[in-house]
Amino acid sequence: MTQPSEELELFDNPNPQKDYTIHISIPEFTCLCPKTGQPDFATLDIAYVPDQHCVELKALKMYVWSFREQGAFHEAVTNKIVEDLVAACQPRYLRLTSDFNVRGGIYTKVVVDYRKPGWKAPELITLP
Repeated sequence: MTQPSEELELFDNPNPQKDYTIHISIPEFTCLCPKTGQPDFATLDIAYVPDQHCVELKALKMYVWSFREQGAFHEAVTNKIVEDLVAACQPRYLRLTSDFNVRGGIYTKVVVDYRKPGWKAPELITLP
C-alpha cells in the first residue's frame, strides 16, 4: 500500500546542458488550518529549471500527501515545500505558487521564488 513520505526521490537530468522549464500542477494539496484544525485545499503550481537532477513525480505526490494531517499556515507550508525541493534537487530556478481555496470569504495565493546563486535566466524570446 502506498503511504505518504517526506522523501523526495530524484533522477538524473537527461539534458543538464540546457535551461528548460518543468511545470507541475498538483490540484489536490491539503493541509490543516493550525487554528481550527479544518482542512485547507490548494492547487500547487511548480515551475523549475533543473540542474543535475529532476524530481520523480510519484515521490513528489507522496511528499505532498505527507502534509495532509499537518497544521500549517499557507505562507509557512509554501516556503517549507520550496526549501525541501531546493535542498533535494538543487535546481537553477524554482517557483512555487500555492493557490488556496476560499476560506471565510478570503482566497490566498502565496508565491515563493528561488534562484541558484550565479544562475542567470536566458533572455526571453518573443515570437511574432
